[in-house]
Amino acid sequence: MLMFKSAYRREPIVSFIITVGVVDAIIGGVGASWSLLSFGLGTVGVAVAVRWWQSPGSKVESPEAAPEYYLPSSSSRPPLPMLNPKHKRPPY
Repeated sequence: MLMFKSAYRREPIVSFIITVGVVDAIIGGVGASWSLLSFGLGTVGVAVAVRWWQSPGSKVESPEAAPEYYLPSSSSRPPLPMLNPKHKRPPY
């Protein structure tokens, strides 16, 4: 189960297509619908082929870029004032 979760997190689209293909193949096999069974197996085959084709082993690794921060560090900003729960606004 853990392997399935990690694969689904890494490749959600391919994993979803594989899941749909497996479900189609199971329904086609149980219901004796050979066209649905073959469609499901074909879908799984194509999804696995696409995943293998896009595997990171076939690509050249590029160095990680430094993260970009959109906000300045907290040391460059003055601290926020403390909230005082004693001062309450009257209800309207």
